[in-house]
Amino acid sequence: MKARTFAWFVGPSVLLMLLFIAAPLVSVLVQSFYVTAPVLETVVVETCTPGFTGQICETATQTRPLIDGNGKVITTTEFVGLQSYRNVLETERTLAALSSWDFREFLSIDFWKALRFTLTFTFITLPIMLVTGLGIALAVNMATARIRGQVIFVSLLPFIITPVIGALSIKWLFIGDGILTALIEWWLARDIALFAQAWTIEILLLSYRVWHVSPFAFVVFYAGLQTLNMDSVESAIIDGATRWQRLRYIVIPHLMPLIVFLTVIHLMDSYRVFEEIVGFASENHVISLQWITYDLLTPDDAGNRSISRASASSMLTMIGIVILLVFPLRQTWRDYFGKAA
Repeated sequence: MKARTFAWFVGPSVLLMLLFIAAPLVSVLVQSFYVTAPVLETVVVETCTPGFTGQICETATQTRPLIDGNGKVITTTEFVGLQSYRNVLETERTLAALSSWDFREFLSIDFWKALRFTLTFTFITLPIMLVTGLGIALAVNMATARIRGQVIFVSLLPFIITPVIGALSIKWLFIGDGILTALIEWWLARDIALFAQAWTIEILLLSYRVWHVSPFAFVVFYAGLQTLNMDSVESAIIDGATRWQRLRYIVIPHLMPLIVFLTVIHLMDSYRVFEEIVGFASENHVISLQWITYDLLTPDDAGNRSISRASASSMLTMIGIVILLVFPLRQTWRDYFGKAA
């Protein structure tokens, strides 16, 4: 392919990536080093009680933002370096907790609490999603043609549902007097509150993510099974290989590129878990890194947002994603270029 033709093909994609990915990322990085705050002024306010002869007046000092001629709040921007990162990490509390080996205090810090859950959420759901998706794909691949279409349709339903809607539906089934909660209470003959403690909420969050993303793994694996060399499978059957041996030595090696692809996609998606936290309203017990960024961007009572700390939180989340992707991408790079060499 000529260089000019290649440029015409790649140019639009590169331009859009620079415009919608690289530029916002650089902007967030820059914002994490600066703090924009309103300029405040201190004024004395006099307050008087109603009345003519018995009127009592009191004076109080108040702090309020300065307003310009157009009615807008005057702000100032200051370079703070890594202070926003230290604020997000709460370095003083973190070092104090680690020095005293107080892990309960350590995990009570929002960032480390969110990081603990995010990593747990990512690495527990990953193997379950791969095994579940592969199991469904193998079952559908061996099903008769008459019922295969219906099985595929039912298997894809969880993936079709919008994540927030699905999370809300699961929450309504288990919260308070939900149908499944009432069924469990009848079975156990005792009252339960699945949303009153962290560990039960985490189990629901993990279960929902596996239920939601396994159909995507199923579709990918099912497509890969259609390209499987059946001559190798038949030869293994003739040689007396068991079903497990055929799966281990023929099917899984054939699907390994798809396993790596699903792993990369899942790592990026699960590390940014947010919809489940909002849908389950679990922020009182369980939070994620992405939720911290959202919380910092939520205006307070005065309408102010912690943009600098939110930017720092976003950059720390991005760094975590890059670290998670180093191993699978490095292995893929090595396998591809090693074979090419």
